[in-house]
Amino acid sequence: MATYVIAIPGTFTEGLSGSSHSALRRELAPRHTELSRSEGLDLLTVNDDNTFAVRLEVEAPDRYEAKLKATDLVATALREAGIPEDQAPLGPAAVTGMDGED
Repeated sequence: MATYVIAIPGTFTEGLSGSSHSALRRELAPRHTELSRSEGLDLLTVNDDNTFAVRLEVEAPDRYEAKLKATDLVATALREAGIPEDQAPLGPAAVTGMDGED
């Protein structure tokens, strides 16, 4: 098992209200560990053009499973924050860091 840092891009097609932004950050907060804080990892970056990136840590046996798990976590966080799937399509997940065995 290894810890992976996964980046998932996306676009808010309808923009993102302040309350939705706060709700999404709350949903992602459990993924912000001491390691990610010490590394300066920002869980959610939203750009002026409504594109965004979520960066989070997941534990998984390999890169493929890490990407799947991270994508599922982000999709769930968006849904729980009240952001419909069609208003925040996700791009492909990418491994940006790893700690442990692969």
